Amino acid sequence: MRHLKRFYYIFFLLALLTLPAVSSAVIDIGDIGLGETGNAAGFQETDVAVVVGKIIQTALSLLGIIVLIFLVYGGFLWMMSGGNEQTVKKAKDIILNAAIGLIIVLAAYAITNFIVVNIYEAV
Repeated sequence: MRHLKRFYYIFFLLALLTLPAVSSAVIDIGDIGLGETGNAAGFQETDVAVVVGKIIQTALSLLGIIVLIFLVYGGFLWMMSGGNEQTVKKAKDIILNAAIGLIIVLAAYAITNFIVVNIYEAV
């Protein structure tokens, strides 16, 4: 139970750290003069497709970090198993599942990148 609680804390911290990257896009703010102020400050107006693409890429980056954590955890279990076959099997399963997760995350990133680039070029 403690490990799950730590995992949630780490996930929340990483989500909190990536929040500025996700919220950096300026969406249509109307005719109240904030557009000129934002442009003078160096912010640019972006399309919805770009914002959604940034959100998806940030989420996939977080998933990649989680996969890396599982790979390190599986390697640590294997190194600390002391020859115990059950622990070695558990570590191998964790590493195998993390590698499969990495393949899924990379495929999702490639598909997302392809779709966002084509939508951006079409708009």
